[in-house]
Amino acid sequence: MTDDLRFPTGKFSRPGSYDAAARATYIDAIARTPNDLRTAVSGLTSNQLDEPYRPGGWTVRQVVHHVPDSHMNAYMRFKLALTEDAPVIKPYDEARWAELEDSRTTPIETSLALLAAVHDRWVRILRAMSAADFAREYTHPEMGRNPLDFMLALYAWHGPHHVAHVTALKTMRGW
Repeated sequence: MTDDLRFPTGKFSRPGSYDAAARATYIDAIARTPNDLRTAVSGLTSNQLDEPYRPGGWTVRQVVHHVPDSHMNAYMRFKLALTEDAPVIKPYDEARWAELEDSRTTPIETSLALLAAVHDRWVRILRAMSAADFAREYTHPEMGRNPLDFMLALYAWHGPHHVAHVTALKTMRGW
């Protein structure tokens, strides 16, 4: 943990290499994310859910809705890269998505259930992938070509990163 409220687990650091042991660790982190997020928000009141995790940041509710938004995109990107040759993926404006009505007012249970369902499907694919599958690439319009290994590491960081936004706020507020 860091004192930086924006990056409580630290900024993502691209691994220098990927191997089977690292992949297994990353997949386990992705598999844990739905339960970890559910545990982090368990018992929070509506007022607590509508509190920003940092000054100028998203509310806890927006964070909860952002995680499945992001992970659904990642899941689809994996499927595209596994079935097409270096497909160009479509970026999205996550900040603008967080301002939409569904991210501001939907009960969090909707997104917690959605996250669990997406992860059930995603982890099944991840656990069945070979090293050659993880070497398959996708093309990001701004970041260029990347192997699925990179995205795996990124999303193993992403879930815990947002869970830590919630847990850090709970600690700061004594909830």
